[in-house]
Amino acid sequence: MNDKAELVTFFVFAVPLLFSALGVVIAKNPVYAAMNLVAAFFFMAGIYVLLVAHLIAFMQILVYAGAVMVLFLFVIMLLSIGDEHLGKERKKAMQLVGVLGALGLLAVLWGAISAVPQAIPASVDPGKFGTVRAVGLVLFTRYLLPFEATSLLLLVAIVGAVVVAKERI
Repeated sequence: MNDKAELVTFFVFAVPLLFSALGVVIAKNPVYAAMNLVAAFFFMAGIYVLLVAHLIAFMQILVYAGAVMVLFLFVIMLLSIGDEHLGKERKKAMQLVGVLGALGLLAVLWGAISAVPQAIPASVDPGKFGTVRAVGLVLFTRYLLPFEATSLLLLVAIVGAVVVAKERI
């Protein structure tokens, strides 16, 4: 793909990603916010494909857009929050703190991104970097304990959700 077509494709994914991310923050209904988040996950997966990170794009759709968002929507529907909580007046001071915090975060991210070298280090083989085999090898050797701890944490969360849902019935 040439540079011009790649740039156009990037903006095809980036502009809707920004709008759907903004929709997550602005939406008053939690279900609409969750659906905007699903759209943002799909657009982000498209950008990952442009970066030739197919495994990460696949995992973005499978794990985040699939499993996590289904869990979010299940919790939102289970709690069944009414619209009476949405009409309350917000504190102006907290909004100002939130905007200042977001600006500070953007400044830190800008500094971190500008400090990152643009080339892949010489120790990394570009042909094997990011493949399923390379990710699996690192995941099941170096990061085996955090991987198993995460699976145990998810199991406890699922059992907790079932217990909470069972008491309401």
